Amino acid sequence: MLGLNVTYIMKPGMREEFLRRLEEGGLRQEVLAEEGCLGYDYYRSAEDEDVLLLVERWTDLQAQQAHLQQPHMALIRSAKDACVAETRLESYEL
Repeated sequence: MLGLNVTYIMKPGMREEFLRRLEEGGLRQEVLAEEGCLGYDYYRSAEDEDVLLLVERWTDLQAQQAHLQQPHMALIRSAKDACVAETRLESYEL
């Protein structure tokens, strides 16, 4: 199994806007319905209002790579362009 921690450093004050865009687009539900997705959860930082953590869990790398090709990923790209200053990625085996 594969885990990913994706840390988003938001443009100042844009965290809630980013989450709103994803929620309105039904992104989480779309991702959770993908084959091989075991978990897809966002966590707000209690210390920094401009930090957001996404924890992804996948059956394998192939499922995660297929996820990146899904049509609904255009919503994430658009929201990131508008709201995210920096993205950090950490992967690990579960």
